[in-house]
Order: sequence, then structure tokens, then C-alpha cells
Amino acid sequence: MVLKVIAGTARGRILKISPQGESIRPMLGRIKKSIFDIIQFKIYNSVFIDLFAGVGSVGIEALSRGAKKVVFAELSNISLSLIEHNINILGFNDRAEIVKCDVIKDFYVLKNKYDIVFIGPPYKDRNKSPLALTYPALKNAVRYDILNDASVLITQKHIKEPVGNVAGIECFRIEKYGDTVISFYKKQE
Repeated sequence: MVLKVIAGTARGRILKISPQGESIRPMLGRIKKSIFDIIQFKIYNSVFIDLFAGVGSVGIEALSRGAKKVVFAELSNISLSLIEHNINILGFNDRAEIVKCDVIKDFYVLKNKYDIVFIGPPYKDRNKSPLALTYPALKNAVRYDILNDASVLITQKHIKEPVGNVAGIECFRIEKYGDTVISFYKKQE
């Protein structure tokens, strides 16, 4: 599998992905393109956070398209080294921050406000058991008040993963791509 930056200053550049056997699941290019087409007018000069960042492809896409700053939050050491490698090779070091944390247990370390929040947790653990991390991550985003009034929060989840309503945010758009569901949220007025 080849993973490329779709648009912007790093368009066409290839990202390093996980070694064979590792369970990092990068987002499909057509899904990433669709998300960035939908939020294209919010990216430039934004502060973006990529939660469960994996190899960093979503946050790197935001940097390539002009985000002012991207925070990559990830727990896996393999993923953290891949993110660091990809950021370094593309020259985005000055606008990127890598934070090692468990997005569910250590969310308090991500205490800033963000214009765009992307939540793309793994669907399953190493034993292929469903994880269902989207709902607790959404609750943390509200609990730790990381959204500005005009922020967009985007989730990527498996179609079978249940996600209930979270007080303080409302879903305003849902897109389905096979077994993947992308939901867009904003602060409730």
C-alpha cells in the first residue's frame, strides 16, 4: 500500500507507513479526499488536532493544505516514530507537535482549543475485538472543552460501532464509505 499526500505543498509525496504485521490502518485516500473537500475552507491557518494519529496522514494533509499548527496525539511508539519521520521528511517540524498520550485516559494533556478536531480511533485491538473508542473520545472532547465556537469535530468509525449523543455537540453531517462512517459535529448553540 502506498500512502500519499493528496493536495497542498506536499502533494504527491509518499508517507512512510507501518511495517508488515503492524495493525495501523491508514485512512483510504478517497475518504481523506472527501473529508478535506468538505472542510477545505476551514483548513488554512487553522489549529488542527489528529487524535489516534496513526502514521499522521490526516494531520499531515492538514499541514500540506495550510494549517497553522497540527497536534498529533498517539500512544503507540511505532506510530509516534512514523509520524516524526513523515513530518521531518516533509519539513513540517515547525508547525507540528507530537504528543504521546492515551486519548481516552490522558485527554487532559490536550487542553488547548482547536479549530478542527479529527478522531480516527482503531476499530479493533490486536485480537480483532471491537474497541468502540469514538464515543469516549467525543465525550472527552466536550468534557475538556477543546472546541471553539466555530470548531468542526470529525469522527471516523466502523459502521457497526455504536455512538450515542453527547451533550454539548451536535452532528450536522454524516457520510458513509463502505463500512466506514464519517460524522461532522459542531458545538451546540
